[in-house]
Amino acid sequence: CKARRTELASKLALHSTRTATMLSTLAASALGLNIGATPAPSSSRGAVSMDLGRPLRVAVVGGGPSGACAAEIFAKAPNIDCTLFERKMDNCKPCGGAIPLCMVDEFELPPEIVDRRVRKMKMISPSGREVDVGRTLKENEYIGMTRREVLDAYLRDRAVELGAKPVTGLVQKVEFEDANGPYTIKYSEYKPGEKKGTPSEAEFDIIVGADGANSRTAKAIDAGEYNFAIAFQERIKIPDEKMKYYEDLAEMYVGDDVSPDFYAWVFPKYDHVGVGTGTVVNRPAISEYQAAIRERCADRLGPDPKVMKVEAHPIPEHMRPRRVVGRVALVGDAAGYVTKCSGEGIYFAAKSGRMAAEEIVALTAGGTRLPTEMEIKDTYLKKFDAAYGPTYLVLDILQKVFYTNNGAREAFVDMCASDYVQKVTFDSYLYKKVQGNDPINDIKLLFNTIGSVIKGNAIAKPDRTFSNPVESLKRL
Repeated sequence: CKARRTELASKLALHSTRTATMLSTLAASALGLNIGATPAPSSSRGAVSMDLGRPLRVAVVGGGPSGACAAEIFAKAPNIDCTLFERKMDNCKPCGGAIPLCMVDEFELPPEIVDRRVRKMKMISPSGREVDVGRTLKENEYIGMTRREVLDAYLRDRAVELGAKPVTGLVQKVEFEDANGPYTIKYSEYKPGEKKGTPSEAEFDIIVGADGANSRTAKAIDAGEYNFAIAFQERIKIPDEKMKYYEDLAEMYVGDDVSPDFYAWVFPKYDHVGVGTGTVVNRPAISEYQAAIRERCADRLGPDPKVMKVEAHPIPEHMRPRRVVGRVALVGDAAGYVTKCSGEGIYFAAKSGRMAAEEIVALTAGGTRLPTEMEIKDTYLKKFDAAYGPTYLVLDILQKVFYTNNGAREAFVDMCASDYVQKVTFDSYLYKKVQGNDPINDIKLLFNTIGSVIKGNAIAKPDRTFSNPVESLKRL
């Protein structure tokens, strides 16, 4: 009997540890696998030794965090010429703008990049229950809120200062006869003072595709399709006394009124707030969900909120089936590196861009050889997937469990009242290392989760039905 009890306790601890791991990466994440199919135009040729009498030519397509961080690494490398393509150097991508604390130090971001330091979150359930999150944070810990136009410009400028050649141009096509290159990029270059682009082209040995969810680089290498969410956000100017409320606070709303499969948010910016929502399964109704979040947070925004800007953008729902083909590697949104459930992507974009560039630079041996497709997969992809694949998997499961109905959403908010859940959640998000593995608290969490689910289903209002059979079935 004693042996059976010991075995049962071990199984309970293991199960609850897994539960804690899943919960640990969600709530604060709301603030941002080498898969399947064989590449179509793949090649098994070995690495090519170079004696070209010139530097190795690398193109980075896209100047967001992933592209800028990749270009920075290439710019510092010997015997490599890096060209950074960005269609609009003052581009302002629709984005919540949250970054984890570890990114500030890891990517050496100056303090002025962070507009707000969020130390408190308020989780609001479908029934209106509010749970304050953040009491376990240390004095020096916070979630950074940024404006993408500021963050992206800083990272791009740093890469250019180190030697990357900036080109303001829209990449229209990538052509090649062989998967291993060379690659011809055809683009429209926009020079200062000119409204119409000049047709141009250039040849490269290696390409890093960092050109977002609608990546033309991905299309050129037949990287495979993926499903996407639509994120909608309004930047809203509110009175100073109302802005004071959001000084170090962000809000996360859940409920089928604001999204049938995601969440809605109010994030503080420099002198305004970002209010938005997102969905995959019912994208045509995004304006209705946005109206609902505006209604739910109306009192906190004041009597006369002024919409400064309306933004919408696709968010990848999973990784591309093929992320490396020949000597073309995808990073950031182009590769599908946005987590489900939370929609976080800035850190993983920057990290994937840097990681891909570092591995490619090492493989070139000082710019003297061209790496093979398999070498890039065996380094960049394997290391990225080993480090972050479990996080993507856990958040995928969490989205399916806690965003499917109002009862589950009520349970999710209820569980966030636990100090243990809050500590594990914030530690996992801020430092990008899964926390937990406290057997006693994990067992408590398991039973508390069951209790929250029962209670949530008892008090939840029924989910509204909607008819969108075509798009609903597209979810992968």
